[in-house]
Amino acid sequence: MTDLSALSLPVTPEPGVGARSPLLTTYRRESLVLPNRIVMAPMTRGRTESRERIPSSMEATYFAQRAGAGLVVTGGTYVSPQAVGGIRVPGVYSDEQVEGWRHVVDRVHTRGGRIFLQLAHSGSISHPDLLDGALPVAPSAVNPLQKTFTPAGFKDTIVPRALERSDIAAIIDDFGRAARNARLAGFDGVELHAANVYLLPQFLSSAVNQRDDDYGGSPGNRSRIVLEVLDALAAHWPRQQIGIKLSPGLHGVGVMVANEDTLPTYDYLVDQLDRLDLAYLHLMRPMMDVSATAIAMLQGDTYRHFRTRYRGTLIANGGFDVDTASALIASGEADLVSFARHFIANPDLPERIASGSRLASGDMGTYYQGGEQGYTTYPVMAA
Repeated sequence: MTDLSALSLPVTPEPGVGARSPLLTTYRRESLVLPNRIVMAPMTRGRTESRERIPSSMEATYFAQRAGAGLVVTGGTYVSPQAVGGIRVPGVYSDEQVEGWRHVVDRVHTRGGRIFLQLAHSGSISHPDLLDGALPVAPSAVNPLQKTFTPAGFKDTIVPRALERSDIAAIIDDFGRAARNARLAGFDGVELHAANVYLLPQFLSSAVNQRDDDYGGSPGNRSRIVLEVLDALAAHWPRQQIGIKLSPGLHGVGVMVANEDTLPTYDYLVDQLDRLDLAYLHLMRPMMDVSATAIAMLQGDTYRHFRTRYRGTLIANGGFDVDTASALIASGEADLVSFARHFIANPDLPERIASGSRLASGDMGTYYQGGEQGYTTYPVMAA
């Protein structure tokens, strides 16, 4: 296994805020105590080689290399076999997976880091080839019009099975068991994946959720499962060690489109989250132009808008560089900023920011699959 402690690159200063950056200040709120405000964003990297979806020593090395982040958040981790939506992604529903994660956590803690496990369910973004022939599930029988990475390559999604109320209760229980397993593995907390195009945001979207029961038809009903899952997590964790990720600006991804219900739904949900005293709200800004949609006001004001509704720790996510992230923290619109691609190629990202050194670029061809190359092989700076 490649040991990055022996690899280094010369420091090449570049213009920027460097050591003056507010990203490098400590952050403390209740049980969340961080040495800097730089979060490693959850990313799917497709490096779990075990057929049983057990995280490997290679993954432990990868996360340990990046333990200098104020907080590391793992990629989305499946809470049950039904939650699976792709190949080479780990789970947290078996004893063997828990043991694999324990090794990851121990490595991160040995390097002085803090790590949360992101809990995920793919919903309709899956395929029978990944589910032993079973249909994917969703709030309603609506094809998400996406592609899913199966053992035979990318395949088109299909019309999923609409969940019965008993199915929903079982999924909530799955999240609770996964949260318990995360605690057994030694994580510092958990993040609920309610962003992008997966099961929970499918419930939040009236473009996908066509239910007429208690889980559809109004902002409160569409948000119900998210709040019930948070309650299930809180049976095993203090709420101050539970985060949640949302993407209210998501638009134009298959059938997931913003409409007149989007902002009222997320406003309602964030108002409820504000009362729960969670570890944080991890908020993704729009990654596409939404200026001509019903959520146009989120185009440039996502954090200003939700900061007025959420008084807890707010993490900003979505294509930030050092200068724009620093400016956002300085403005008070967010407390922390999460980085994805910058952490891929810069395992020592906080140190590079502190020195004002130039950030390395990653190889996109190795972002989502492969072995060590492009995963644990990026060097750190020379001292």
